[in-house]
Amino acid sequence: MKPRHMHLTEDCRAVSDILQRVGDKWTVLVVGKLGEGPMRFNELRTTVGGISQKMLTTTLRGLERDGFVTRTVYPTIPPRVDYELTELGFELLEPVNALGEWARMNTARVKAARARFDAAADAAR
Repeated sequence: MKPRHMHLTEDCRAVSDILQRVGDKWTVLVVGKLGEGPMRFNELRTTVGGISQKMLTTTLRGLERDGFVTRTVYPTIPPRVDYELTELGFELLEPVNALGEWARMNTARVKAARARFDAAADAAR
């Protein structure tokens, strides 16, 4: 039997590489917040609940490296640093917002499915 879709290994690796960046929860939340406009580090940390300073730093560096975010340092005392979505970042915002909306609309269905699964697993023990 032949596979229905032939995928080149390089294509799969490329897609996997990018999805690793854009598919993690912190990236989704940070991109969503930056979609509202430029923000400073501590402002982002406050609005993205539960993220540690180290994880926010790591997420922002990765987003900057991949071209989704720009980091602008202003020569003030203390230095002011703003993060902002690039054109590519704004393009990413559309599917990120759609995924977030889908998650909000389907939370109850997912919780119900989990409860059914857990109940069946408990019954099988």
